[in-house]
Amino acid sequence: MSIDKTSPTPGQDEHVVENPEAAAAAVTVVDPRLLVREQGLTGYVGEFKRKMRAGDLGSIPVVIGLIVIGVVFQSLNSAFLSAENLNNITITMVGTGMISVGIVFVLLLGEIDLSVGSVSGASSAIAAVLAVNQGWPEWAAVLFAVAAGAAIGAAHGFFFAVLGAPAFAVTLAGLLFWLGFMLQTLGANGTINLDSDGLIGSLTTYYFTDIAAAYGLAAVVTAVFFITSFLGNRRREAAGIPSRPLNETILRTALLAVICFAAAFMYNQYKGLPLATVIFLVFLVATDFVLRRTSYGRKVFALGGSVEASRRAGINVTAVRISVFAVSGGFAAMGGLFLASKIASANQSAGTGDLLMNAIAAAVIGGTSLFGGRGRTWNALLGVMVIVSIQYGLQLESIAEPVKYMITAGVLLTTVVIDSITRRTQKTAGRA
Repeated sequence: MSIDKTSPTPGQDEHVVENPEAAAAAVTVVDPRLLVREQGLTGYVGEFKRKMRAGDLGSIPVVIGLIVIGVVFQSLNSAFLSAENLNNITITMVGTGMISVGIVFVLLLGEIDLSVGSVSGASSAIAAVLAVNQGWPEWAAVLFAVAAGAAIGAAHGFFFAVLGAPAFAVTLAGLLFWLGFMLQTLGANGTINLDSDGLIGSLTTYYFTDIAAAYGLAAVVTAVFFITSFLGNRRREAAGIPSRPLNETILRTALLAVICFAAAFMYNQYKGLPLATVIFLVFLVATDFVLRRTSYGRKVFALGGSVEASRRAGINVTAVRISVFAVSGGFAAMGGLFLASKIASANQSAGTGDLLMNAIAAAVIGGTSLFGGRGRTWNALLGVMVIVSIQYGLQLESIAEPVKYMITAGVLLTTVVIDSITRRTQKTAGRA
């Protein structure tokens, strides 16, 4: 008969150690994030070095790139960092940025959507025809156009997720089909002018001129960030898991406050706070929350990591894939409306040119991986800031259009190379 020597006999203390030498040599595993916070500044410096060695660069390259762009173009032309030019940059980047937000969702799956440019043009044409030619209220035309964009994206997702057609081929066909649909919808004239004072026209022309609007928004953003961070840390402490110390939360809040109030000051030096910027920030915050704080967002990241593992975990892969392409189509439609607002018309050039490449490049340059599973919607903001800043800087210097394309291509290639090297480094470090 075998005897379980690990079970205490009656009356024996359950906490008696049979082999004290082995127990003394045992190492208690501690969450490295907890050690970092316990070690203070030294811990964070060490953690930063560890991330750099592991290829976890985050948004550091693009932030450095923005600083370099600002310094170079300001040295060439003092008007680059003027309130008017910066204001124009932030408004111009909203249309492409909206489209890029949808692209981020698709890239997180490791897929691509080549139709977003044509979908944005088709959606703006639909809104213009309904509002101008058919006499619909503009708000109804806008809602219908966005819904149409989402439905188009869902149709692409159906061919990809259900029928198994490659996303590249499906969306390439969509690019051609919806371009033709847009031209057919606009008719013989090819242009439908919009009311510059209407809902669509006001998207990029309306400003909150009261200085309290910009400063108030900065204060609200800062306060919300601090409150959510503080309460989140309290919940983590209550659950017995690592959390940021209060002084770190205060430091992060202070840095955010500096950025927000500097932006508010800049806006108030020109016309005030643009409506387009507010709408864009609202969608960035909302989509970031969806991806990082909801089960749906976790499913999207899971699919980007491994489709088979996600399927075995019980995730409805087909539904998530279709929904992601629907999101991409919906944001393409919203981006198209902002682009139409910028020129107060829907015309045959909508959604064409370098729009598609800029939208994809913005997501990638901002830090979203082409290999899937890594990225945030804030990457779209950073990336489109880089692209539009370069365009405006070159425009101030009267640089020819071909050179603009070549420089943008060089920035994109550099980003893709960094992404590939980062991924290889992470594999070597066992983090990918």
